[in-house]
Amino acid sequence: MYVSRRAAIALSAVLVALCTFLAQAAQAQGDLDRAYRILAKKKFVDLTHSFGPDSPVWSGFGQAKMSPAADPKTKEPYTIAKDGFRSTYYEMVGQYGTHVDPPAHFADGGLTMDKVPLKQMILPLVVFDATQLLVKDPNHAFSVSDIKAWERRHGRVPKGSFAALRTDMSKDFERDPERFKRQPFPAWSLEAIKFLYEQRGVIATGHESLDTDTTDKMDSETYLLKAGHYQIEVMTNLDQVPAKGALIFVTWPKVRDGLGFPARAIAILP
Repeated sequence: MYVSRRAAIALSAVLVALCTFLAQAAQAQGDLDRAYRILAKKKFVDLTHSFGPDSPVWSGFGQAKMSPAADPKTKEPYTIAKDGFRSTYYEMVGQYGTHVDPPAHFADGGLTMDKVPLKQMILPLVVFDATQLLVKDPNHAFSVSDIKAWERRHGRVPKGSFAALRTDMSKDFERDPERFKRQPFPAWSLEAIKFLYEQRGVIATGHESLDTDTTDKMDSETYLLKAGHYQIEVMTNLDQVPAKGALIFVTWPKVRDGLGFPARAIAILP
């Protein structure tokens, strides 16, 4: 069979391109395999509270209700003995337990929780430890000077990271729910939140309290959500995470046009 020189050159080019593509695909697969093997050896820390009907929540929302799911016709609850399965009916606000606030929670036209980019759900994690500052001021608002003091010890806050504020309020979530709901409480200052997003380029922030700050108008929460960022509230176990070097993975159900929902947050330690 005769093959022209031009056809042979074209065929060679196709083969080269195909080999290059296969090599790159194999390399990518190898990179992911190596990444998994590295992560599998790391320590994982759950930054999420378990929650139930008695968990602390903002009084304006009220407590969750959880009851056995029942047949809508007979009203009889499903049981393993009778039906081979069981389930639970949940009635609660989205902002319950450890949860995500997407921009649309405060911003008309803001991103809903189903529209938050997937790449924003796994990020480098930095933790600001405010516990020593609370000795003198139990309701300390974390400030820009506090951030700069942290940076003198740990280096500049990485662009594209998730910044979490440790106050150890989380320890009251189960042992003293009423104290956990106290007002005022340690939180972010508006200036610190603006600095992190505008000057350091963080993607998202999180904290242990029910709200971002204690101002009457919720200034910090309003600012960050209207600026297009999401936050994670009511975090826990930040005392088990280093100031820098960990990763955070956060996820939540993909509720269409969702304005908030319980989330799962996990730290992967260096």
